[in-house]
Amino acid sequence: MSRGFASNPRVTGLAAVVLCAFAVVGAQLVNLHVVGRSARLREVNRERRSLVVETSRRGDILDDHGDALATSRTQVALAIDPWALADALAVLDAAHKPRLKERLVESEQAKHATLAALLGLRADEIEKYYRPVTRDARPDDDKGSIMSDGQVKVRFVKFHDGVEESLFARLNDGKQYPQADPKAAPTPPIGLVGQRYAVRVYPHGQLAAHVVGYINKESEPVTGIERFADFYLRGVDGWRESEKDGRQRELEQFRTREAPPQDGYGVVLSLDAAVQHMAEQELGDIAAKFQPEKATIIISDAHTGFILALANWPTFDLNAYNTPGPAGPRAERNIAVADYLEPGSTFKIVAASGALEEHLVTPETEFDVSQDKVEYKGLPRALPKDDHPFGRPISVTEIIEHSSNRGAAQLGMALGEQRLWTYAHAFGFGEMTGFPSIYPETPGLLANWTKWSGSDITRIPMGHTIAATPLQIHMAMGVIASGGELLRPQLVREVRDPAGGLVYHFDREVRRRVISTATARTMAEMLTGVVSKDGTAPEAAIPGYDAAGKTGTTEKLIDGKYSTTHHVSSFVGFFPASQPAVVISVIVDDGHPPGGGTAYGRIVAAPSFKHLGEQLIPYLDIKPPAAPAGSGSPLLALQGGRP
Repeated sequence: MSRGFASNPRVTGLAAVVLCAFAVVGAQLVNLHVVGRSARLREVNRERRSLVVETSRRGDILDDHGDALATSRTQVALAIDPWALADALAVLDAAHKPRLKERLVESEQAKHATLAALLGLRADEIEKYYRPVTRDARPDDDKGSIMSDGQVKVRFVKFHDGVEESLFARLNDGKQYPQADPKAAPTPPIGLVGQRYAVRVYPHGQLAAHVVGYINKESEPVTGIERFADFYLRGVDGWRESEKDGRQRELEQFRTREAPPQDGYGVVLSLDAAVQHMAEQELGDIAAKFQPEKATIIISDAHTGFILALANWPTFDLNAYNTPGPAGPRAERNIAVADYLEPGSTFKIVAASGALEEHLVTPETEFDVSQDKVEYKGLPRALPKDDHPFGRPISVTEIIEHSSNRGAAQLGMALGEQRLWTYAHAFGFGEMTGFPSIYPETPGLLANWTKWSGSDITRIPMGHTIAATPLQIHMAMGVIASGGELLRPQLVREVRDPAGGLVYHFDREVRRRVISTATARTMAEMLTGVVSKDGTAPEAAIPGYDAAGKTGTTEKLIDGKYSTTHHVSSFVGFFPASQPAVVISVIVDDGHPPGGGTAYGRIVAAPSFKHLGEQLIPYLDIKPPAAPAGSGSPLLALQGGRP
């Protein structure tokens, strides 16, 4: 045998080793591609595949002039992978590397130092961009993720819920970072993560807070138009399926499926931010002077019923809705539609209008208000007291002008229970207004006439033993201002698509005709007497304009009894009386005049009507109506006869 060849035992051993190696490789290949194929494919897909959600933009809420009351701004959620950054930061400051390796993510000092190094700032300067986040070990963390001291190696550390785009651009600008290779192109550090998202902001803070509403931290609409019009405002998020590399960067060439986001529609309100500001400023003055429990001001277009301003006190800041204020949670309540009260003397327009419409009286018809009792349906009925008693019969015009309780009771008895209830219901009392509110709107309290007690016919005409919301009281006066029609109190004027194109436009909506135009004009003329020097509210008179309105001073029910020291004060009216432009309601619950005494509507509410009217005249360009030649009054010229 030739000695150039190895012995058979050596060849056999070498062959055995090679065969074993191939067997191990083969077994491993079988394990990878056959036995564990499914599990490993899932793992690879989980690591490489990514489903990226592209958040849509919520639509804006705008006022009547296009001023944003609610909008969405883009911010960037900032996070880092401290383990990936450790090596990258070594070229900046070698002292940071062992600190990061030693303390990991549990050290706030290390986290501050990391971001400070990125920005070139001191650690204490970065505090405003940092919000500590505590993370527990996840069930799928491997042993390499648990340090010897029990701390968890977290690969994603959020520094702030949102930073401005300018700051994020600064972070991603590779030119500001020293490079390991000076000749290499500038690149941002490995491990810096930013995710864009939209955040809801309210540019005017507390302006129209109860109307606009807000979005909570979970991006859920809670109150106001934000919730009522959520169907239009919310968009549809998009998504894309793609792959990412080892540094968690998207590989755009491997995108397989994609659905673009659809932004939400914009909602244009009839609300005027300037008029709303006037109303809220006036409420602030009322609160400071009279210290009420709550108060409401509503201003609407007399012809269309669209709301120009709706303000409540107390109120809150939409950008800090979760920060408790002095009034607590009740500040978020839209009392204009959610709370009810006895309308008091403002309700007297119902009995007077009904009696005129039914041709039972004229403005000159007189009633004896000096007596304590009158006979009704064969039985004596006690009449309520008058604050300013008369020792003589007075006309219907004087009943309204001087707010006579006994006169109103006799107007109600002239109508009778059924017709009085019918007119009250026609004026909008006892039913929902249809106002866009997410609060459980109350219809108020108006019992069917068949359930009235024997005294109700003398008390309901003066606004007692019934209840209504401030908006219902406002709408009832709007019937007189509109010429006899009950208008729907609308707030949304238009819906527009993301490009600004008109989707839907809301027009004036008449719910029903309540009284004739002639009766409405007669009532308007009589209501001007309320603001005259002989009326109950000369404080509401607007120089150069014929204003019309009605005071209300109602004793509050305290522990089931009417209180003589707690009142709801109101003035509800419109101007110009002959050609109405705006309807204004001022309702103050439990105000306290500084000098003491009863909180009459003329004292607490009427001056605000005048002040608001004087501000609206130049802003809305409201011109005083000119009396036609030969007529003494614009109202008489327009009246065209009485029923």
